Amino acid sequence: MNELELKYGCNPNQKPSRIFMRDGSDLPIQVLNGKPGYINFLDAFNAWQLVKELKEALGLPAATSFKHVSPTSAAVGLPLPLELKRACFVDDVPGLDDSPLACAYARARGTDRLCSFGDWVALSDVCDVTTAKLIQREVSDGVIAPGYEAEALEILKSKRKGGYNIVQIDPDYVPAPQETKDVFGITFQQGRNEFKIGRHLLENLVTENKELPESAKRDLIVALITLKYTQSNSVCYAVDGQAIGVGAGQQSRIHCTRLAGSKADTWFMRQHPTVLDLPFLPTLGRPERDNVIDSYINGNEEDVCAEGNWQKYFTRQPAHLSDNEVKIWLGSRKDVALGSDAFFPFADNIERASRSGVRYIAEPGGSIRDDLVIAKCDEYDMVMAFTGMRLFHH
Repeated sequence: MNELELKYGCNPNQKPSRIFMRDGSDLPIQVLNGKPGYINFLDAFNAWQLVKELKEALGLPAATSFKHVSPTSAAVGLPLPLELKRACFVDDVPGLDDSPLACAYARARGTDRLCSFGDWVALSDVCDVTTAKLIQREVSDGVIAPGYEAEALEILKSKRKGGYNIVQIDPDYVPAPQETKDVFGITFQQGRNEFKIGRHLLENLVTENKELPESAKRDLIVALITLKYTQSNSVCYAVDGQAIGVGAGQQSRIHCTRLAGSKADTWFMRQHPTVLDLPFLPTLGRPERDNVIDSYINGNEEDVCAEGNWQKYFTRQPAHLSDNEVKIWLGSRKDVALGSDAFFPFADNIERASRSGVRYIAEPGGSIRDDLVIAKCDEYDMVMAFTGMRLFHH
């Protein structure tokens, strides 16, 4: 099959729409179920590249959760501690610890559950039954993987009244070295970004502290590969083999750092004992609980603890966390890694990162203020590597 007709493009008025191979060859994908759309495939192909590269770089199964052509998170298949399982709503999943791929998706989906609502999933390995059961119970648009176990495929086909989008991709497919796209009737061409991200990028340590453990190298690689497929400008916090905060598509880098930092803080606050033990009504579903938890942590528009509000969500009225409780909990978070797709132009990024437990940083370097950024890292005893490679993605 050389081409696939789509319902419409980015918006319903953008017709006709299709994906096709310019050279006349067959598409490297099969649609096993559903009818994926234009944005679905943009998510799917970017997400597949991300998990494929994570698997190649770290040798572990990988998963990502994508929305609007940027990852909400990405992770490799490491076991989840009990508190994280509870925060991700997966503590009731039998066999989770036996499936590294399911662990990877549980981490990726559980990082930023608000933004992952209606996500596109990418898996580096053949989808097993445990992973399929995880995906089955979440609100999701579709999945791309190199294959599916027979039972897993049937589980996924049952989603969305039989209309769930399931795409299988040829894992050996290699795209052409040149890529083109049209903007306003004008054709752009560039070489594909085939730059390989690995431990070799982390050798140029520019700070006084040069102690970079293997766990930090792993987390920095997770952050950098995530950034390679995130809309720029972008910054990514990572720890324990997963991206915990992605700041995507901001014009100012400090806004990226703040946005990603706030997401990382929310991820960590979800694991606070008080949050884990919130007395939810048994009838409240996971998406509704996600919204309530976010409001509880971040003090959003609705005070979910207020009289007249709490009765909609809880069996009893919970108390707010005090500012001091939040400060103590966030202050206990250490050894977080931070990646940036371009240099930090000012030291304020480092200042903000320090509040979220960042100790390890990887960025290209090249700013006229590199010395000030390095000095701020030294002030916090951070370790920073200059990678020498920008990772813009548009």
